[in-house]
Amino acid sequence: MEKNKKLVTVEETVEYQLFLIPDEPRNPEKHEEILQTYIEKIMTQFAPMLAPYIWQNQPFNLRYKPGKGDVPAHIFGITKFGDNIEDEWFIVYIVTQITKEFPELVARIEDNDGEFLLIEAADFLPKWLDPDNSANRVFFHHGELCIIPIPRKAEAVSWLPTTPLTVPQALNIISTHPEKILASESIRAVVHRRIRGYPEKIQGSLHRAHCFLPAGIVSVLKQRPRLVAAAVRAFYLRDPIDLRACRIFKTFLPETRVMASVTFTKCLYAQLVQQRFVPDRRSGYSLPPPSHPEYRAHELGMKLAHGFEILCSKCRPHFSDSKKSLVTTSPLWTGFFESLRKNDYFKGLIEGSTQYQERLEMAKNYFKISVNCPESDLVMSPGEEILTLLQKIPFEIEELKKEAANLPAEDDDKWLDISPDQLEQLLQEAAGEKEGEPISKGEEQNYDLTQVSESMRAFISKVSTHKGAELPREPSEAPITFDADSFLNYFDKVLGPSSHESDSDDLEEDDFECLDSDDDLDLEAQEAREGASVKGTLDSLKSYMAQMDQELAHTSIGKSFTTQKQMEPLSETNSDEEDSGAEGSVMTPVDVDLNLVSNILESYNSQAGLAGPASNLLQSMGVQLPDNIDRRPTSKPMKD
Repeated sequence: MEKNKKLVTVEETVEYQLFLIPDEPRNPEKHEEILQTYIEKIMTQFAPMLAPYIWQNQPFNLRYKPGKGDVPAHIFGITKFGDNIEDEWFIVYIVTQITKEFPELVARIEDNDGEFLLIEAADFLPKWLDPDNSANRVFFHHGELCIIPIPRKAEAVSWLPTTPLTVPQALNIISTHPEKILASESIRAVVHRRIRGYPEKIQGSLHRAHCFLPAGIVSVLKQRPRLVAAAVRAFYLRDPIDLRACRIFKTFLPETRVMASVTFTKCLYAQLVQQRFVPDRRSGYSLPPPSHPEYRAHELGMKLAHGFEILCSKCRPHFSDSKKSLVTTSPLWTGFFESLRKNDYFKGLIEGSTQYQERLEMAKNYFKISVNCPESDLVMSPGEEILTLLQKIPFEIEELKKEAANLPAEDDDKWLDISPDQLEQLLQEAAGEKEGEPISKGEEQNYDLTQVSESMRAFISKVSTHKGAELPREPSEAPITFDADSFLNYFDKVLGPSSHESDSDDLEEDDFECLDSDDDLDLEAQEAREGASVKGTLDSLKSYMAQMDQELAHTSIGKSFTTQKQMEPLSETNSDEEDSGAEGSVMTPVDVDLNLVSNILESYNSQAGLAGPASNLLQSMGVQLPDNIDRRPTSKPMKD
């Protein structure tokens, strides 16, 4: 195996498509021109939100895609969002807003998992909907989620085709019957909850921190704040080959470091902070002791400098000059710039002022990566963009040091040290559950553990398929009966009810399949052989089980289970019976419910408040166990 081979990972990707509703016939020759106009309108209108946004990996982008097969020409976009799931849901918000602002557009969005919107609302989906039949049925229209139904066999709906849907058919249905395909309120509520709070939510996802950085990086981040994501990613995914470039820094010298304020997303900040890293002694990057008040700033700056150096080391010494061409030479720039001015992108800033130039540079960068052929090979890599900025932008270290004396306060990062209770609350809010009230001591003492066994019985009685089993959500409100007699009778037919009853009288011929395919065999002889074979198999199986019982009777395995005999009052228990031999204890029935609850509580206690199989299973069933405050196992029996 190669030692320095980089680990290849699958990038989390979201794809989005925008289609025109066929309300009126359009000239196919002008279809591309019409869609290009929509792209310009969309990217211009949403520029105030999209331009300053810091993406984890790739930005939101749109481009024209010609028709192919059953898929008509449309607007297409794809974004690799990596580890920041919030980027994906921000794109969902943008897509919903596009269909709201432009009612003639219909959107479809998927990721690596397929229809992730349906996965998010899995608890509320209709029974007929599954991954096999959901193709071309889930769209956004007028900002709302729509699901095109499948006609039932008993009813014929003229506007619903019985064959798998094509995109043109789906667009026609959305155009003619928009009110009949609206997803249920509960499904739409799940999606709305995930995108609630945008665009204000963007500021809440940012984290500002002080970093002790080389002056060159400070000047680059002033012009391109989004490049912090590429630097964190380069450091986070570094390999030994990347670190060779950081043994001796050639681009960002450590002696030029100054204090600066850097804006991260919370995801990027957490990735940078949680990485443990010791720089090479030859690099010149040394850290003060951890007790130093600016230790965190020095550590963050050192890691970020390594990321920027890795990006620049991957560039060729003389990269193509064609990539340095100005954005303003594009024929689309003039119309884009005028649209920005009409939409008050510059917020009334005086032309030529520092803030105006910063927003202008941000708009140019946004235009280059999102509007002007984002898939083109002429787009600069992050390292090439950094080197180009260093050549174009002069900076004075002394000026940066003066600015460092008046830096804004950095944000508190206590959100990184989240407690288990806060984590549980966040998970419940993300799942759409109401915040539960704290359980009082009295409620903990009166907690009914029989709910655990009842939930497990309800779970066993549920119908399951190869796709999984349904979990009872609220067993207390919807009790489910478990027919133990029919359950045992089924096994009686296969294994026999007991050793003293008949072995074959209760067996049905229909319970067994004929495995012999020889057509020349006599049917009666075949049935006789089958009956003898079944009887012999059952006799052999019972013999084995009897031998196992005898062997286990002389071991301590039975003591690991609580039996009904052990649950009798001490006054009625004869101490001599406990030592009267293994045979008597084996015949004592096992208390199934008590053993089940005891084992689940033991598993739950061993989790020490963290996630685990016991808590996950019980919460899926709607059972919430109170915290075991003293953390001591208890052998107190469950009340009947």
